[in-house]
Amino acid sequence: MNLEPNDEQRAMQETARRFARERLQPHYLDSDRAGVLDRELVREMGAVGLIGVELPEEHGGLGADGVTAGMIIDEIAYGDMPMSYVQLLSSLLGNILVRFANPDVADEWLPKIVDGSAIIGLGLTEPRGGSDAANLVVSAKRSGNGYVLRGEKTSMSFAGEADVALILARTGEPGTGARGISGFVVDLNQAGVTRTKFDDLGTRSVSRGSVFFDDVFVPPECLLGQEGGGFSQIMSGFDYSRALIALQCHGAARASLEESWLYVNEREAFGVPIAQYQGVTFPLAEAETQLTMLKLLAYHTLSLRDRGQPHTAEAAMCKWYGPKICVEVIHQCLLTHGHSGYSMDLPHQQRLRDVMGLEIGDGTAQIQKMVIAREKAGRMAVQHSREARERVLDAMQNKNA
Repeated sequence: MNLEPNDEQRAMQETARRFARERLQPHYLDSDRAGVLDRELVREMGAVGLIGVELPEEHGGLGADGVTAGMIIDEIAYGDMPMSYVQLLSSLLGNILVRFANPDVADEWLPKIVDGSAIIGLGLTEPRGGSDAANLVVSAKRSGNGYVLRGEKTSMSFAGEADVALILARTGEPGTGARGISGFVVDLNQAGVTRTKFDDLGTRSVSRGSVFFDDVFVPPECLLGQEGGGFSQIMSGFDYSRALIALQCHGAARASLEESWLYVNEREAFGVPIAQYQGVTFPLAEAETQLTMLKLLAYHTLSLRDRGQPHTAEAAMCKWYGPKICVEVIHQCLLTHGHSGYSMDLPHQQRLRDVMGLEIGDGTAQIQKMVIAREKAGRMAVQHSREARERVLDAMQNKNA
């Protein structure tokens, strides 16, 4: 496996790095205090081709691979971790729209998402559901030639900002589980849609909140694929987004770690730079090791995806390991800066708060470990059954001989 970027990837990575450090990083603390996304910066990202790069060219994308998308989200998160949610949701949901949306609906929304003039959200979680995504109660009842949405989606990123959302709702009868869930592309700027914004610990500019649907009409062409296919449609995308989330966290932690290496070379104690003390540098050396492992795991997972190989277990590893390790790394960087690191004037506290949210969002560590165990136990069971069958066949052949 060769993870060395090619010339095209290196150029895209450099564009993202320059944009993150020149346009995003200087305003990172301000965006948290404002608590809203800077839509002009989103449009600037779109204008230089940093949103939805893996989407087809006919929809405004570049037709790039997942590894390239990972490189971009890594760099954007270095400068402003909440801003990288634009890349995350555009990649996750954009690919689902490409695969399952009515062509006219895809043609309407995908170019706007890619150029930054529209923001897309995902309405999956409900107040009583959490990670039980097959047990939704928000309903989509047939009405005339379309559907009527009723209910509340919660913990939705960009609840206060999104122009359009992929909404998972129950079209089947209660008790039908995942088979009764359908996906819809819903314009959020219409009558019957109301929103609330949560007062979150971090990622404030992502404006997480609830969206309420009070008899909102959805045209039939806005159904994703066939009725009852919504659960499998969204689950098929999470293996991709979980690897991207690991790189979001990596970018934020890498920024704090690089700042810490500079700090320990400049800060003096007892007449020498504190970088001369192993008690100071060993924790940073451990952090370097952990972030390198995370980065390799994430790009390995994206490479598997790009080659059409199974990667569900690897994606789940990215999702539980990435936020956990990056919270620990940023915390250590904050401590390395001493009292100044504890100040709200430095970005470590904000990165810590921002990354911590992804220990919850998109499935907790416990959920991811269940996924890994299921994948591994299932594969081993299949392998053992195959080996046992081959032993029986060999024995039968030997007996006949």
